Amino acid sequence: MDLPTPQHLALPGDKIREITGFGMSFRADSYVFQPTTLDEVREVFALARQVGRNIVLRGAGRSYGDAAIDAESIALDFTQMKRFLSWDPETGIAECEPGVTIEDLWRTGLPHGWWPKVVSGTMFPTLGGALAMNIHGKNNFRMGTLGDNVLEIDLMTVDGKVRTLTPDQELFYAAISSAGLLGVITRVKLGMKKVHSGDLKVYAESLPNWDAQIEAFEKRAENADYMVSWVDCFGSGAGAGRGLFHAAWHLPDEDSESLLPFHQDLPEKIAKVVPKSQVWRILKPLNNRFGMKWLNAAKHLSGKFVGNRKMHTQSLVAFSFLLDYVPNWRNAYLPDGFIQYQTFVPKEAAKRVFAKQIEMTQEAKMEPFLGVLKKHKPDRFLLSHSLDGYSFALDFKVSEETWPRLQRLCQRMNEMVIESGGRFYLAKDGTLTPEHAQAYLGENLTTLQLLKKELDPEGLLTSGQARRLKLFESA
Repeated sequence: MDLPTPQHLALPGDKIREITGFGMSFRADSYVFQPTTLDEVREVFALARQVGRNIVLRGAGRSYGDAAIDAESIALDFTQMKRFLSWDPETGIAECEPGVTIEDLWRTGLPHGWWPKVVSGTMFPTLGGALAMNIHGKNNFRMGTLGDNVLEIDLMTVDGKVRTLTPDQELFYAAISSAGLLGVITRVKLGMKKVHSGDLKVYAESLPNWDAQIEAFEKRAENADYMVSWVDCFGSGAGAGRGLFHAAWHLPDEDSESLLPFHQDLPEKIAKVVPKSQVWRILKPLNNRFGMKWLNAAKHLSGKFVGNRKMHTQSLVAFSFLLDYVPNWRNAYLPDGFIQYQTFVPKEAAKRVFAKQIEMTQEAKMEPFLGVLKKHKPDRFLLSHSLDGYSFALDFKVSEETWPRLQRLCQRMNEMVIESGGRFYLAKDGTLTPEHAQAYLGENLTTLQLLKKELDPEGLLTSGQARRLKLFESA
């Protein structure tokens, strides 16, 4: 890494990059540094002090909004710190640098019969970033968040010191979930789940309304390994909440061939003809209210008549990361990108709140193009999004013309979530206000501020999101 010498403290212009949130609707120019060692991280901390710049921590940049960007700051990109420090194929325990990705984990573990206990809907996040946001998956109702399944982390604070943290320490539960605002997670030790097959048994059921959605999750919560449901956000009246529910189970029988990467990697072409790398170009002309209403209706109808209430097998990777096999799919939302708006609501209020959210989007003629429902359980992490209830993730297209109106719509929906005792996910936030953050975080925000004073008293670590939400202005 090339750092300026003390007598030349201006940051080098060749480090300037435009970086974005994954939704591409938040952008910022930053000085990007990619350390490969702990000492290089310390050097960047020292450099930031010398030149009077803040630092934003960044993994693979998979947070949708402004959680991993900050204008004119130093972006500390950890994608080059990606070594496995140790791996035991007998126990499934791995120790990794923060830039190791979920994909690296499954490709290392699965041939030996080990699968990550918790994965997000994409395989590309780094472990450091995934723990900063404390990601969840389609099995949150059973396995909790990624942080619930970590054995140990190392946290480097801005003074360059490294602390080893375990689940019997309160700081463990603050560092994980703190959005990279307290320090750098530099080492992760975690165990993986023993599996005998690389395939899952998957049950699909077309559902007509919101009542059926909640009933499907509650019915299978005791025995399913994974559950998720797609919701047609254009459905209204008797069809409001209609969608396609999936539950999945690990297979008990040995199938060593299905554990190998060639079984997991999907073809690069659809029907052996259309390259998947070009699919986004096909989707782009349909990426509007009319096109997406048609596509959602077509998906609903196909779910009713193809495979409904039947079992099929699907690979772990295809079930977990299906969108990853459509390269650059998000380009269909260009030029202005999109936001993913995800809210978490207690189970008693979930149906009412989510149904009202969709009604509000339809009244505003700003329907989400994709809706995904999941079930959750609570955890003890400081800035947790999880609770005893459900989450609803909505993809909204952004344009320069509609962005102010979309923000106001989401903020009105935020009020409903807060009134219900709900929560938000910082990895997918782009619309919270400082008042909303204060309201849902409550005393936990005060705890975060006290820890910030202790671990980063000069406020070196920040982000566009932290500034927008004014997380530390009242500290």
